[in-house]
Amino acid sequence: MTVERDLIITIVNKGYSDYVVDAAREAGARGSTILHGRGTSGQKNQFMGVSLQDEKSVVLTLVKRTEKKKIMEAIAERTNLNVEGRGFCFSMPVNDVVGVNAETHEPNKKSVRRKKEEK
Repeated sequence: MTVERDLIITIVNKGYSDYVVDAAREAGARGSTILHGRGTSGQKNQFMGVSLQDEKSVVLTLVKRTEKKKIMEAIAERTNLNVEGRGFCFSMPVNDVVGVNAETHEPNKKSVRRKKEEK
């Protein structure tokens, strides 16, 4: 049986990614990946004549489609995404996943063994 998945993508200001991950886990997600980036909103922030870019965290969370809504709601509530400038969250469908057991999100040990045997 194939489990349908979605990728929740949350973009928040630097320093808020732990809130996103904690909220997602409490709502049923098994884990997340945090990437660091820089926003390009077009607003010029300056400090002593030097342009500053807003640092952002991008949190990627792969979830079962049936759990997506409650996880997104938990993230939005914990990080106050309804307040302007706090960030945003959206999801995308995932068609295929390699390296994750579809039922448990555990690494696929059988595939790892096969690769070692091929060497």
